[in-house]
Amino acid sequence: MFIKPSSISVDCTLSAISLRACSHRARLPLVIAGLLLSANAQAFLPTPASLMTTGELALSPQTATTKSTAKTVVQNTSDRNVKSKQNIQDVQNNQANLLEAEQLLAKWRKQVQSDNLAEHTTWRRLLYFLDDKKSLFDKGAPKSLIDSPEFFLSANGQQDASAELDAMLVAFANQIAASQTTQSTNNSNSAICRFPARTHWLTETLGIDSSSLQADCPEFKEWMAMLNPKQLSIMFAEEYLDNPISAFAHTLLRIDSPASAADPSQIHHAYALNDTVDGNPDDAFAVYAVKATSGGYDNRIEIDPYPEKLAKYLKDDERDAWTYQLGLTPAEVQQIILHVWETKDLDIPYYFTTDNCASEILRLIDVVRPEQDLLSQLPYVVIPSDVIQLLNNEGILADARSTPSDSTVRQAELNKAKAAAALGYQKLSKDDARDIKSAEHNLASSISDADPKTIIDHGIVASDNNPIDRHPLQVAQIGIGQRGDNSYVDVGLRLGFHDTLDRASGFSQFFNLEALATTLRFYDTDSSKDNEPDSVVLENFTVLRGRSFNPVNTAKQGKTWGASVEATRVNDGSQAEGRDHLVGSVGYETGWSWAFGTPSAGTGEMPPQLCYALLSGKGQAGRGINKGFRVGAGVNAGCRYQINNQLRAQAELQLPYWYHGSSDDSNVRGHYWQPISSLGLQYDIDKKQALRINANYDWQDRVDANDDVQLSYRRYF
Repeated sequence: MFIKPSSISVDCTLSAISLRACSHRARLPLVIAGLLLSANAQAFLPTPASLMTTGELALSPQTATTKSTAKTVVQNTSDRNVKSKQNIQDVQNNQANLLEAEQLLAKWRKQVQSDNLAEHTTWRRLLYFLDDKKSLFDKGAPKSLIDSPEFFLSANGQQDASAELDAMLVAFANQIAASQTTQSTNNSNSAICRFPARTHWLTETLGIDSSSLQADCPEFKEWMAMLNPKQLSIMFAEEYLDNPISAFAHTLLRIDSPASAADPSQIHHAYALNDTVDGNPDDAFAVYAVKATSGGYDNRIEIDPYPEKLAKYLKDDERDAWTYQLGLTPAEVQQIILHVWETKDLDIPYYFTTDNCASEILRLIDVVRPEQDLLSQLPYVVIPSDVIQLLNNEGILADARSTPSDSTVRQAELNKAKAAAALGYQKLSKDDARDIKSAEHNLASSISDADPKTIIDHGIVASDNNPIDRHPLQVAQIGIGQRGDNSYVDVGLRLGFHDTLDRASGFSQFFNLEALATTLRFYDTDSSKDNEPDSVVLENFTVLRGRSFNPVNTAKQGKTWGASVEATRVNDGSQAEGRDHLVGSVGYETGWSWAFGTPSAGTGEMPPQLCYALLSGKGQAGRGINKGFRVGAGVNAGCRYQINNQLRAQAELQLPYWYHGSSDDSNVRGHYWQPISSLGLQYDIDKKQALRINANYDWQDRVDANDDVQLSYRRYF
């Protein structure tokens, strides 16, 4: 009904009571207008896409409260007149808070645009944009490696670092507006609780008062209180051939609290941060290896008490460990741990050779030190020992500490007892020696089973297996040689790792593992002669070849064994004047080894010399050899001798018996012995250069060229 203005004037003069009522009714339109203005101002703030509903922006808690209040005032004004002044004050406060948030957001956006912060290396690395990472698997694509929506506030965050940054700023503005009201901010799912590393970097970079971003994050606070990070160290567990997954060594981060940082032996105050493959243990080894290499499994971030993780390497695997403190500031340590919180539960593909335990450590350091750009300095294949050497070269490592494995501790006791017996101080019976080296009878360890809180110092001198001291893992070689009547030049490349003639410092004793090696041979041929080789041949392509030596007369547990997968040239001894042919070859060996000589004083090293006897089996197939295949079984026996620190020699006799299958040709043998003797000698010029002599003699009388002698120059890089 339309009411004339004059009637309102008359009615308002009737009495004092009616006057007050009229006054309240006159204020009502102002209250409603103020509340609606507040709602419109709140709606001005953009909302991250993850908080949007279809077709509209989601309301913040403040906006929802304001609209609810407006509705209540309109419906119940006559019943709540006494609250009108408070409502007006709330409206005014909300308007002021929203205006302040709007102004801050505009200021931040202007600064972000001016400084181009969306393209800042640190911001992009926090989002897993690894623009500078070389990779065979397209990791340098212009988007984040993370495809989990939970990792982004913006719907376009994976492709657009700028959109994700703006979404964070909007979340900050909403949080500031919320923190100035009576609304509760206990929300573990808020942007500030979910992304503390991003929050810290942005507040530092933009000069935002962090105290204004009030949010209660109980889960995050409990996690940080548990770790109490003060210092970070990198732990290196040496190569372990008896477990193929650990054949290339392992690295993890040790998180030290103030207590363990002050006394590194107090390991129960520390935690281990381990990045590993989340593989299916029920998968066959071949399936497991393919998936782990090609990204078929995700990675898994494990955070465990440090004593448990260290004991696994020292006791179960019996691998020596080296720990290096990282020269990071307390602020850098805190930021790394904050970033771990953001990423620890993500599903990220694991690549055994490119994105693994070692590369993840470099990525974390790159987040806080973008100028060093560590990850891009490594080749496609990331090896733990390469990471240790890189960090050392960059001056990031300090305070190296060696922790001997259980077998090293027992070997040190055995060395000491043998030395005392040799000097006549104390007799050492065979039974006593057996008990000392036995893991069952001798429980000596760097970690006590009864009280695994402290690393026990047995006073053992560190072995010569510090990975900082090792030669580079890649090697190129060029050699000149003579095979039968033909001279040749060999050119070879090995991507990894180490054979028994290589410089031994930095590796575990008698370590032998070669991967991805190839050799091309260029012959100086004479076309007038019969059975001349081709001018250029592939002499060898090794996928994998290695031997694990665990001498039976030492404290090392486990058996001695070897395996090989390669394409190599072999002499076919089944036919008269048998020539060499390229074959695919798969072999396995198992047997015994013995160490002898005098070990380094005060260490847990084994004696320096080694002999071995292995039962072997091989299968080979290729064009040119009789029947296209042969299988063999026999014995491989040899010795490796460490003449001095720069000179080593190895001799071996192979006694295989080969079978090709029956033949009607009387001139073709279906089975035969084919003994081959070999001698190798290497002299180290320095850490990166060496000279090597190899000589082989094939004792099979039907082989066209029995002898092969070569001198080569090797360059490690």
